[in-house]
Amino acid sequence: MRRAVALRLQAGLATAAIAAAIGVALPVIQASAATGSATGYATGNGGTTGGAGGQTVRATTGTAIHAALCSRASSSTPITIQVEGTINHGNTSKVSGASCNTADGLIELKQISNVTIIGVGNGAVFDQLGIHIREARNIIIQNVTVRNVKKSGSPISNGGDAISMESNVRNVWVDHVTLEASGGEAEGFDGLFDMKDNTQYVTLSYSILRNSGRGGLIGSSESDLSNGFITFHHNLYENIDSRTPLLRGGIAHIYNNSYVNLHESGINSRAGARAKVENNYFKDSKDVLGTFYTNERGYWQVSGNVFDNVTWSSPGSENYPAGPNPQSNTTVSIPYSYSLDGASCVPDIVRQTAGANKGLQVSNGNCSPQTPTASPTSPTPSASPTPSTSPTPSTTPPPGGTNLSIGAGSDGSSKADGTSYGNVRDGNMSTYWSPVGSTGDISIKWGSATTVSRIIIRETSGSAGTIGSWQVINGGTGAVLRSGSGAGSITFAATSLSKVTFRIASSTGTPQVAEFETYAG
Repeated sequence: MRRAVALRLQAGLATAAIAAAIGVALPVIQASAATGSATGYATGNGGTTGGAGGQTVRATTGTAIHAALCSRASSSTPITIQVEGTINHGNTSKVSGASCNTADGLIELKQISNVTIIGVGNGAVFDQLGIHIREARNIIIQNVTVRNVKKSGSPISNGGDAISMESNVRNVWVDHVTLEASGGEAEGFDGLFDMKDNTQYVTLSYSILRNSGRGGLIGSSESDLSNGFITFHHNLYENIDSRTPLLRGGIAHIYNNSYVNLHESGINSRAGARAKVENNYFKDSKDVLGTFYTNERGYWQVSGNVFDNVTWSSPGSENYPAGPNPQSNTTVSIPYSYSLDGASCVPDIVRQTAGANKGLQVSNGNCSPQTPTASPTSPTPSASPTPSTSPTPSTTPPPGGTNLSIGAGSDGSSKADGTSYGNVRDGNMSTYWSPVGSTGDISIKWGSATTVSRIIIRETSGSAGTIGSWQVINGGTGAVLRSGSGAGSITFAATSLSKVTFRIASSTGTPQVAEFETYAG
């Protein structure tokens, strides 16, 4: 890497030492007695419990981790693997079995479910060895360090990613881990925390990501828009060039994180992505929020953030910084309850709690705590019922006026057996419309011109498919008013029309639209 990594790390340590020397009062922290419970989006879609209720085994080599997976009765039999020591290429080999699909040179969690990997004792270090999660669900990784994973040079592992997820991954909680490199792409490293190819319901919490060119991404390209519902909270991003994260499509909730020395860009929302960015602390960094390196714009909702010595570049082609005075350009509703620490406390809280070998400490919420409750406008595109995060029936409109769909008409391009166009305007979340297949149009129409500037698309909690890309269309003129991905609240310039169409261009299956609400403001 072209920067003096060590000097920046020394500066951070010096700050903590000075604070201790002069007796600065830092927030009180409480320690978790055990592994704790998943938070954020990992609580949706049935929840994330890892290997709870199953056998607990100890492993000191990568081969032993693979052997533990392969010794289970089935690929879904719960197991907790306690790891201690250094896991590297020399002690990690492929193990075969009916309940596993492992490989040499990385920790392979493929085509499995219900697994916890947790560092214990003197700690677990995955040295130059990545963790790969593929076609898997209900995975917990906690209290481990993954360092110096390379995609070029020697040895190589996991495409250069510390932790990566791809191909229909669901419900992963990564907590109290340290992910670090010793440079950027030129030195052979890639992302620290990558998600792609239909990865959903993931939380990264109380973790450190540092000394890398790339923090991580959600979506491998502008066409990989099937990922989302990711929570990042109480993490430290330090000495990173970009991607903290890069978000293509989908929804992310990013709160109470500390960002220090982001050199090129930070949260990069692209290709219709929507991020709720609240109560974070950004320090000594550049272009910490916006759309960068593309003209495919993304969106953000901001509140409570602190920008300390942050510089902003001038907007131009493929460069759309949110600053110097970041303003919200979308609304993101969150389907779970959570507590916010005040942004001013975040750097100290994160320094004390984030990363491996910190005793699994978490914030006690005493720094100006706020407790938002689950919002009735939250998207919950789950492939299985999620009672704890399901949207509530919307019979009372949110601030902004009356739901204009009530009493209006509706039509569409097709309807699956047992569904009706009228179900999207009856105020009842238990009824719904589905197209025939994974794409289709659903419209709200009026007998006279009606001004509309916002719609809310609510999917059922048991939807068989998740809405991907979409367009909002003026049904009278055919003009596209807005495009993006994922259900939820969608705003656009106030338009007088007699028909508004929501066109589903892609989805992961057959979507179920319970309500199509329309508002003037």
